[in-house]
This record gives sequence, structure tokens and C-alpha cells, in this order.
Amino acid sequence: MMQKVKTFRGILRLMFSIFLLVTFKIEAQNIENVTVTYSVVTGIGEEEGVMRRDPSDVIKVNDLYYVWYSKGPIKTGYDATVWYATSPDGYQWTEKGMALAKGKPGSWEAGSVFTPNIMVAEGKYWLFYTGTSKKYGKGFNPDSKIGLAVSNSPDGPWERLFTNPILSNSNHPEDFDSHLIDDACLIARNNQYWLYYKGRKLGESPHYTKMGVAIANKPEGPYVKYNGNPVIKGGHAVLAWPKGKGVAAVIGKTGPDELLRAVLYSDDGFHFKKTHHVENGPDAGGAYRSNNFLDAGDAAPINWGVEIESTDTSLPFLHRYDLNWGN
Repeated sequence: MMQKVKTFRGILRLMFSIFLLVTFKIEAQNIENVTVTYSVVTGIGEEEGVMRRDPSDVIKVNDLYYVWYSKGPIKTGYDATVWYATSPDGYQWTEKGMALAKGKPGSWEAGSVFTPNIMVAEGKYWLFYTGTSKKYGKGFNPDSKIGLAVSNSPDGPWERLFTNPILSNSNHPEDFDSHLIDDACLIARNNQYWLYYKGRKLGESPHYTKMGVAIANKPEGPYVKYNGNPVIKGGHAVLAWPKGKGVAAVIGKTGPDELLRAVLYSDDGFHFKKTHHVENGPDAGGAYRSNNFLDAGDAAPINWGVEIESTDTSLPFLHRYDLNWGN
């Protein structure tokens, strides 16, 4: 009798293993490919002694495209200010000037302001950014938080919110964002504003960066973190956008193997599943948001944007990427 039970259990285990294998193969067959091409841009490209990185999403106002980015004298963004540029075609850019300077001495943003992103809502422009309090140097340990400035024009002037920072790292050491948060990316969804961001846990390296989301009823907040964070267990830079009635995101070179070089999709904005393999990036870029942050519920995929690039002999600079959503 016992032998029959063992045999039956063995058959069940074998059948379950076959089921998992078949399911995996079916899912693998359903994963499509996205290829990426890159183009040189003028005005915000490679320049000796100048760092440009961390580009925002791109918006179009009248006949001009706008992008915001970190600019500074060193490779990292931890000694930077926020600048912006405009373009008639997405290739030829004109740098317009500084949008946000560092904060006052002793403030949470005195050391650097960087990694900007933009949102258009309620007839205004909302410029999200990351700030650190400490001066960059030997032994530097970032304490980044997310702030927000608002303007009636994409050209500014920008007024910082008195409630800044609008989002801070967790006070609970066990949380995924207990060390730092960074890299805001905004989506208008279900008459709310969803702020996707990256976080890192105390004691962990950048390799273990994950993504969370915080939600507000107004553009200025308050933004409340989702209690099921992190929603994506990987991703060095946040590149998310509305797709159909859900949310999509690109994961680059940071995270578990099954998420690397992938497009993920979620119907509810919380639970993501891989839908595409990405051949060669983008790893840290912003996307042209053609729907201009309208909460329409039928958004198309992104097609192009601006991304960070670097060489062995240059500081980081910006270039353009284009996506081909083929099979």
C-alpha cells in the first residue's frame, strides 16, 4: 500500500514538473522583442568638461519638445543642478538654462539637485527632482529624497513647494527604500497621480535597487506609498508609462536575471509581468509622452526618448533612442 502511495506521489510530481515546463515554454513563446536604435543629438550631447545625465520624460509644448536633465562638472549626479533644453525635432536641441539651483545651505537639497522629471496637470507644469543634503566627496553616502517645483510655463520660473521633500526614504530599516529614494516618474491614472520611484535598503548595494509607487489625489500630493511596495524587484532607473489601460516599465541591467532587459506590464499598476525582451537598452532614459499625461485609459506604447550615454574618455552626455516594437 505504501509503495502505491509513493508511486502515485512520484507521478504527481512528474506531472507537475511537466506542467511547469510547458507553461514556461508557452510564456517564453509569447515574449516579443523590442529593438533599440540610437542617434547623436546636438546641443546636449558630448561636451568636454560637462556632464549631462538623468533626462526627464519629453513633452511637447506648441511646436517644441522639452527635456530636463542633471548637469554638472563630474561624472555622478551628486554635484549637479537641473537644466533644460528645447528642440523642434528631437535631434537638434538648444540648451536654455538652469531650471533649478541647489537648495539653501543646510537644507535637504543643499548638496545636489538632479534626476528631474516632468508632469503636466491642471494647466501647470510640475517638475519633480531628487535632492541630497551633503557635499559630494570622499566617504559620501547619499541621503536622497524627492522634491517638487511648479510653474505656469515649461520655461519657468519654478516655485518649490513648501511641503518639500514630498517623498522621503522609509524610517523602517527593513523596508526596501530605507536608505534612499530617487528617480520620480509620473502617470495620471484613475483620476489620481501615480509616482513611481526607485529605492534602496540600508546596507544594500545599488545592485539591489527596486521600484515602488506612491499615489496622490492632487499633483502636489500628499503622495502615499503603496503598502505592497516594492512593485518591481529591479531597475536602476525608472522608465514607466501608461500603456492601454495599464502601466508598462523598462528594466535595464539592474535586478534579478528574469527581469533584466525587459518590458514589464501591469493591468493594475502594482503586479507586473514580462511581455517583451529588449535587445540593447535603454538603461537610463526618459520617454516622449505623446498623450501629455492625459488620463485616457488607452495610451499607446512609447516610441522614442532621450537617454544617458558615456565613453571611456568623456563625462556622461545625452543621446536619442528609438524603439521598434517588432516581434
